[in-house]
Amino acid sequence: MSWSLGIDVGGTHTDAVLLDAQQRIIAHSKQPTSADVMRGIDQANAAVLAQVEVDRGTIRRAMLGTTRYTNAIVERKGLQPVAHFRLGAPTSLAVPPLTDMPADFRARLPVRLVTLAGGYQYNREILSALDEQAVRRQLLAVRGQVRAVSVCGIFSPVAAEQEQRVAALARETLGVKTPVSLSSEIGSIGLLERENATVLNAALSGVAHTLTKGFRQTLARRGIIPELFFGQNDGTLMPLHQAQMFPILTIVSGPTNSLRGAARLSNLQEALVVDVGGTTTDVGALCGGFPRQSAAMATEIGGVRTNFHMPDIASIGLGGGSVVILNADGAISVGPESVGYALPQRALVFGGDTLTVTDIAVARGWADIGDAALVAHLCPAMVTRAAEHYVAMVEKCLARMNTSQDDIPVILVGAAARHYFPCTSKTLLRSYARPTLASPTPPVSPLLRSAAA
Repeated sequence: MSWSLGIDVGGTHTDAVLLDAQQRIIAHSKQPTSADVMRGIDQANAAVLAQVEVDRGTIRRAMLGTTRYTNAIVERKGLQPVAHFRLGAPTSLAVPPLTDMPADFRARLPVRLVTLAGGYQYNREILSALDEQAVRRQLLAVRGQVRAVSVCGIFSPVAAEQEQRVAALARETLGVKTPVSLSSEIGSIGLLERENATVLNAALSGVAHTLTKGFRQTLARRGIIPELFFGQNDGTLMPLHQAQMFPILTIVSGPTNSLRGAARLSNLQEALVVDVGGTTTDVGALCGGFPRQSAAMATEIGGVRTNFHMPDIASIGLGGGSVVILNADGAISVGPESVGYALPQRALVFGGDTLTVTDIAVARGWADIGDAALVAHLCPAMVTRAAEHYVAMVEKCLARMNTSQDDIPVILVGAAARHYFPCTSKTLLRSYARPTLASPTPPVSPLLRSAAA
């Protein structure tokens, strides 16, 4: 018997499921995400293991999806000091590295920029020979000051030999364990976007080391010594060593986990998936059971333009913890500010002082959460308008993501999704919010077509 443990860390909740050898859901748990991510993971694991008797030695695989890397970029926190080598002088001297990166990010990113001779033509002809002595001098100059190295050469996806040589010199000079990120292994053609992605990947190496080490230790304390996998942004898994080398490839793995799970549970290969969290709602499209990839050549992460492969995901600042504001002119705004994992303390239905989407859903009669008496004083007309406002936000996003002329199924993911969004006006809706134990397929709500239903 071989079991698997799946964990997803969101901004509000940490979910865990235990799967048997036939990939059936045997136990599941939802716990609040903690400031210390590993504590939330441990609590979710403990809750799952308490539900069934299982030999922990038979849990052979553990899979983690997390927003930790995305948050590090968005919040500009926990980024490692990087020595970045651009191989492109004299051709690229007019446009320095990180030119199109937001000024606030450049100011907070601990990076030492070095531009040296090198690079290729599109036909693999050498633009300029690599000066290895200059590379060694620069590496010696930053030794002890940086924790990672990134390298980006002109047309390196076509010819990567110079980048690979700099990587060898970096490990020789700074130590074999020094993380080295090569643009030829991360991005596609497009110098600035590929360079940005490579620098970010190197800067995330510290977060990757802490997360992978903490994940292994957290499981080991529960007597679980599995093979570790991390979700990546195309909806597949990558092993531990790859996750340590390419942490940037886990960006938006949370929404893609939801898309893959929705396809698995619904047996639908073509659908739109709405993943409702505490802070954001992510909408993606399933094509052949996998996330549809973005056709855009460049994608922004925390305001930074990159060009590695990303799923086509639309995110809006709307979730169960989103703050609802009635403006002076009578207009209603919802999000993007959210109380996040502090919802049980700050929402009105829990005795707090902040009006949230959860409060509107309870007052509207769509959700049975907390104490409905605490929102009974809200103006019914205002509640109706607020509910119509946030439902319209989702419908607008669905309309943008649906590239077909026909209605297609919409799968709601999230424990509260079917309460906050009980119906839509122009799409077929199925709710897969609560998986049942011992069955991979949760109950399906009726298909709804009318917002008045």
